[in-house]
Amino acid sequence: MLLVLVLAPFAGSLAAICIPTDKGTAAAWFSGSVALFCLATAAGLYPIVASGEVLRYEVNWLPELGLNFTLRMDGFAWMFASLVTAIGLLVVVYARYYMSTSDPVPRFFSLFLAFMGAMLGLVLSGNLILLAIFWEMTSIVSFLLIGYWHHNAHAREGARMALTVTGTGGLCMFVGLMLIGHIVGSYDLDLVLSSGDLIRNDPLYATVLILILLGALTKSAQFPFHFWLPHAMAAPTPVSAYLHSATLVKAGIFVLTRLWPVMAGTDAWFWIVGMTGLSTLLLGAYFAIFQQDMKGLLAYSTISHLGLITVLLSLGSPLAAVAAIFHTMNHATFKASLFMAAGIIDHESGTRDMRRLSGLFKYMPFTATLAMVASASMAGVPLLNGFLSKEMFFAEAIETHKYNILDTVTPYVATLASMFAVTYSLRFIHSVFFGPPPHDLPKMPHEPPRWMRAPIEFLVLACLVVGIVPSWTIGPFLHTAVKSVLGDATPVYSLAVWHGWNVPLLMSLIALVGGGGLFLIMKSYLATSIEGPPFFRRLEGQRIFERVLVTLSWKWARSIEMRAGTRRLQPQMRILVAVALLAGAITLLSQGFKPAAIVLRSIDPAFALIWLIGIVCAVGAAYQAKFHRLAALVLLGGAGLVTCITFVWLSAPDLAVTQLLVEIVTTVLILLGLRWLPKRIEDPDDPEMMTMPVRLRRLRDLAFALFAGLGMMLVSYTMMSREMPETISSYFLERAHKEGGGTNVVNVILVDFRGFDTLGEIAVLCIVALTVFALLLRFRPATESLETPEQQRVQNAYDDEHPHRKTGDSIAEYLLVPSVIMRWMFPVVGMLAAFLFFRGHDLPGGGFAAGIAMSIGFILQYMAGGTRWVEERLRIHPLRWMAIGLVIAIATGLGSWLFGYPFLTSHSQYVSLPVVGTVPLASAILFDLGVFSLVLGATVLILIALAHQSVRAPRAQAIRAARAAAKETA
Repeated sequence: MLLVLVLAPFAGSLAAICIPTDKGTAAAWFSGSVALFCLATAAGLYPIVASGEVLRYEVNWLPELGLNFTLRMDGFAWMFASLVTAIGLLVVVYARYYMSTSDPVPRFFSLFLAFMGAMLGLVLSGNLILLAIFWEMTSIVSFLLIGYWHHNAHAREGARMALTVTGTGGLCMFVGLMLIGHIVGSYDLDLVLSSGDLIRNDPLYATVLILILLGALTKSAQFPFHFWLPHAMAAPTPVSAYLHSATLVKAGIFVLTRLWPVMAGTDAWFWIVGMTGLSTLLLGAYFAIFQQDMKGLLAYSTISHLGLITVLLSLGSPLAAVAAIFHTMNHATFKASLFMAAGIIDHESGTRDMRRLSGLFKYMPFTATLAMVASASMAGVPLLNGFLSKEMFFAEAIETHKYNILDTVTPYVATLASMFAVTYSLRFIHSVFFGPPPHDLPKMPHEPPRWMRAPIEFLVLACLVVGIVPSWTIGPFLHTAVKSVLGDATPVYSLAVWHGWNVPLLMSLIALVGGGGLFLIMKSYLATSIEGPPFFRRLEGQRIFERVLVTLSWKWARSIEMRAGTRRLQPQMRILVAVALLAGAITLLSQGFKPAAIVLRSIDPAFALIWLIGIVCAVGAAYQAKFHRLAALVLLGGAGLVTCITFVWLSAPDLAVTQLLVEIVTTVLILLGLRWLPKRIEDPDDPEMMTMPVRLRRLRDLAFALFAGLGMMLVSYTMMSREMPETISSYFLERAHKEGGGTNVVNVILVDFRGFDTLGEIAVLCIVALTVFALLLRFRPATESLETPEQQRVQNAYDDEHPHRKTGDSIAEYLLVPSVIMRWMFPVVGMLAAFLFFRGHDLPGGGFAAGIAMSIGFILQYMAGGTRWVEERLRIHPLRWMAIGLVIAIATGLGSWLFGYPFLTSHSQYVSLPVVGTVPLASAILFDLGVFSLVLGATVLILIALAHQSVRAPRAQAIRAARAAAKETA
């Protein structure tokens, strides 16, 4: 059920994006059904986790490295999963009425469900690496949700800022989680949680702590990383109600609480987390008072309350951890309701500016009442859930945890911040719902539709019920969550509403009275003031963020590029070769490298002649590369063919087949590209060009080439002339047929033993092909390259001189026989590709070679008929082929999970078929099919990009001719 719980939102997301744009209501109903299903699934698992059992679902991924797909649900994970699904369901209902019919609503709900799935994966992860993956997934999907209204510049900026800050923190946390796995020896969360002493006593503890905190504090908008959250308020209000109350900003709190048993209790934890939490608690509350935007006020209040939870977690006390978990639940309920109330006010009045809003109680009495109750809970008013957890916070604040100044000032800062909380809560209530009737509003305010208000009613009812009878309502769920975090250290605590007259109650009274008095003093000022807190108004987080980005990504990067970089290819290659030579020389000399003695042996004259030809071709290609590209390409192809012959000579037919096919395709593609490069007009033998600097530069390049070649020759000779150590090759040779079901060891390694590497390589190939395609689409040839080649001009002139001929007839006649042969070759090449593909598991061939071979068939068609002729007759969809190939390869790996085996585990057996006889079958052939499809798609995609240059060039010439004619006419 855990797997279903995580995958259901992702499946729903894929389905929702397929709903037509004008079917917003259907998308809302569908998304609500998915959220309700997830909530019901989580609720059905409560009896199991309540009994103290930990649910686990584990699928082997890379078991030898401790990387398995592990889902884990205990009481704390269940609490978060319930918050994610329950509030998600309520927000879906709310969004059904909030979102405009002009918006692409299905896309919104698709992203919403994807984020729900990422959050469920995060809280249910039983493996640190899996947790990091889902963590980054929440950052990416939240970026898309915050920037949903991408036509709004503020939304785009807010999304970019959120992704930059939380994504950077996530990368730091990923390194920290890797270090924890290194310390513990496993990434399994259960083993990590049982290794607290080992982690705290390790020399890397301080490094791990800082890295983990950078991830958690950036995600939960803690000072000084808090500035991204107010700017994220440009998102639609349903996004704010979901992400910024119970999910995204709580992800950091989740990680801090999850790792609390193994990371807390040290001085470093107390000081770093405590100072950050207290600063955030106080500054967030102070900033909230002076916001004029309702969502801005709620954003800073969220920052402050997250700081409160962080302070509780810093104290290292089990009772403080209980209070932190309790306030996490309470904050989610009253803050989600307040965000939705703010959205209703904005939706029905047309503004969120509190300076323009007043007296709305008369027009929206039900919404106003609900918002006032939720605000009171946020302020910590008795008989509401916020009061209970804040009382627990005060009780822990006055306790002595460490004998230092930070522990001493905590109760005073807590009281002052709570006073500010009362002030901004009163300010929100009074400015919006009381005072004179509003005027000059974009809309006439009124109550929203009944079901748009229903989610707020449910959450406010929860605030009241929990605040009045906490032990009967929230008590069992809180105990289940606390027990799973603290275990045997779970303290005795009370959820009673009345604890008698004590110091925490006195602190609450001071906060309520002081906050009310402060509001009365500042009421007039706040009604007309500009937005932003005094003393900090000029300290804008966005401005600082932009300056830091400009400094890092532009000024510093530009400065480094100007001093150490170059846009020319030759200097870059020179630097790379020099660094490689230096690194190799230092390594060899420091390790006492001694070259082997040169022993002359007999050599086959034919093989020596072949190599001599290859050397001549390679040297000639290097010499001609700059001034005679075509000659250099022909010579380079000759060197490649010599390499193929060498593979055959040394009994490596599989490599020879692949090398030959790749050589053919790359040579043709480069030939197509040479047509559009700028012409070379320099003569290498011109005495005026052969100046002394030019000669010195060429001698320097020759020296680099000689040193690199001699170095590789020396290392290769030394390796081949010494006795080979025990290698892994014997392992593959012994097991290729027995465990991989194939006699072609190279192919079995690629699709079976090292299938995960191959999957990564084809993914990289896909990315590279898309990048090359995008670059070629933007490529504009040099002006001189747009001219029609001389031979073609002569042929066209001949056609124009004869009235019975059309332009292009001569070219067609010249290529008539070759074009017919090339067109007939298409099915032949297809059969060759199929032959290579199906024999690849036992004999030279395979998916990669077959994909390259099949692409040769398409190249021949483009050469024979031209771009338009081919694309009018063949359905060529390389992007689909690449996507299908990647999906097939991944699905093959996932299929092994269904049978309880690690990812990409293959199965093979021999079956007897009538007439055909015994045939080997292996599941890896499906993976090879994915490789075939992706390689074919990537090669054809680059071919299309090059071929379309020939279509684009005449069009550009025609446009220029038309413009010139228009100027002459004018």
